[in-house]
Amino acid sequence: MKSNKFVEELKTKSPEELNQELAAAKKELFNLRFQNATNQLENTARIKEVRKNIARIHTVITEKARA
Repeated sequence: MKSNKFVEELKTKSPEELNQELAAAKKELFNLRFQNATNQLENTARIKEVRKNIARIHTVITEKARA
C-alpha cells in the first residue's frame, strides 16, 4: 500500500521534480551502500527499498515522456 501512495505522488509531480527526486534517491542509495561497506548500516532492507523507489521514479518518467 505504501508504494501505491508513493507512485500516485510521483504521477502528480512535474518532470523537473521527478529528476530532483531521482537524484536524491541515487544519493541516498550511494550513502546506504557506503554505510553498508563500513558496517555502519543497521537496516539493510532500506537499500532494496530505495532501489525499488528509483525504478518507480524511472517508470513514471518514462510514462510521462511517452504521453
